[in-house]
Amino acid sequence: MAMLTPDDIAALQAWQGRSETLHDDITAAPVRALSATLDRDDAAPAAGTRLPELWHWLYFLPHHRQSEIGADGHAKRGGFLPPVPLPRRMWAGGRLAWEPANPLRVGEAATRTSTIVSVTHKVGRTGELVFVLVRHEVCNARGLALTEEHDIVYRAAAAPDEVPPSPTSAPGDAAFSREIVPDDVLLFRYSALTFNGHRIHYDRRYVTEVEGYPGLIVHGPLIATLLVDLLRRQRPGATLSRFEFRALRPTFDIARFSLHGRPDADGKAFRLWGEDADGWLTMQASATLHD
Repeated sequence: MAMLTPDDIAALQAWQGRSETLHDDITAAPVRALSATLDRDDAAPAAGTRLPELWHWLYFLPHHRQSEIGADGHAKRGGFLPPVPLPRRMWAGGRLAWEPANPLRVGEAATRTSTIVSVTHKVGRTGELVFVLVRHEVCNARGLALTEEHDIVYRAAAAPDEVPPSPTSAPGDAAFSREIVPDDVLLFRYSALTFNGHRIHYDRRYVTEVEGYPGLIVHGPLIATLLVDLLRRQRPGATLSRFEFRALRPTFDIARFSLHGRPDADGKAFRLWGEDADGWLTMQASATLHD
């Protein structure tokens, strides 16, 4: 593919400042389903049940018509997000802050206003990259409930002779851990819950023959959700004020992976990370509990 020209980049940056507002109801069924998917023994959600952190990703989902879906299972480029002409798209990370006095709860209506903050073009070792930063504000009838910054990265398809970046060894000082078996069913259920049609998560032939990966890719948001779930299992009843995560390396379904955490000295902040079967760091995160 030819390099993006200055005019191409300017056209993409014209999307900066665009916004959209979506409305949704925080219903109980997705909460029950994600609880089962994460193998939790939660009480059945009822009206007023507090929505766990990151579970808002079950709502405000895009509902593109079938004719609007591209070959990779994603919606065709354009619409709210800029039409970046690079084939690979990934959720690279994010930063979230929750309002302590106003959590989302089952049974209430909510809105999410999303704004494209920036579109940035870079040329890296593996080719062109376009970074899109989206800011989400989620509100209920009482006001702002949470703010999220969402990092999206677009990149060119892998070249046949492309050498992957050198991996980073995972830390060895975990205070608590959990092992996950990323089988097809887990990935399918999470894709269904988030209405995610991206074929890299469930179509083995596509992901190996077209994308060139060794196996199905575990969703980055699923790993982030599992990291927060790991912390919730360690600190039952605790709630988060902030969470930040960054995906560093794909995790595939061909081997088990592990989740780890360690508190800082104050007991309120935590380092969290994902590690693949080869000991490489796949995601790093930080979480801060409410006082």
